[in-house]
Amino acid sequence: MTQANCWGDDTTYDYAALVDGLTRYLRLKATPIGMKRFHTVEEMEAISRIRQPEPESKMTFDQIVGQARWVGWTVGVTEENLIRAQCGAVIGLKSRSKEWLAGAHMKGVWYGTFEDAAAHQEAMSTASHGDYKAVAVSPLTSGRLDNPDICLIYGTPGQMITFFNGLQYRNYKKYTFTVVGESSCADSWGNALKTGEPSLSIPCYAERKFGGVLDEEMLVALPPSYLPQVVEGLASLSKNGLRYPIPNHGIQESPRRSFEQGYGKQA
Repeated sequence: MTQANCWGDDTTYDYAALVDGLTRYLRLKATPIGMKRFHTVEEMEAISRIRQPEPESKMTFDQIVGQARWVGWTVGVTEENLIRAQCGAVIGLKSRSKEWLAGAHMKGVWYGTFEDAAAHQEAMSTASHGDYKAVAVSPLTSGRLDNPDICLIYGTPGQMITFFNGLQYRNYKKYTFTVVGESSCADSWGNALKTGEPSLSIPCYAERKFGGVLDEEMLVALPPSYLPQVVEGLASLSKNGLRYPIPNHGIQESPRRSFEQGYGKQA
């Protein structure tokens, strides 16, 4: 099964069923959300019951995502709503300008030299700039975003490895992830928007301070076209007795019995 790029996929998915499956097999705490870019501000503003920050209330995009996943709001922004270009560039609302790439504001804060700061900015994965004027986020089950570009799912490391076990149950592929450091939203939603591939990240300081990300959480961003395969894989793993939460076998007991239950007597 070949996955379609998020912006080229016009399939309508049963998000209620998909989220129900993810919640059942992974016991997720936070609501999975969708993110979608719009060519015009008017398209974004036409969404039913959408909220926008007040013009004078500059926000980080981490906060916008947090409002969707914790409070259940549908929220839209333009570049004018965001406090710094750092957020806007990741989601494609701001360009990777010469000033942005220099990263002078990072020097002496996150990086020791101007060269280090610039290298970090260059390394960030960002969505393409120029085609979209607004971005909205909403719980996947709200039905307010027609075919979101990507989905954002938060969970513990145990939930995340189980998630990818489900994804890899059929049509196996090895996935490689990055750690850009601060601004790690570039590792997740920035990279997923850029490549159309599942992208896992360790949320950064800003995501935790401003976006309400919990200390134990990781984030995977991916096009919705992957979700049916994930849920189907999780169902198969569950039938095999491989479920989340993963029970602790014990560090002093021989694993032979568990191995035989999973792999047969030849284990």
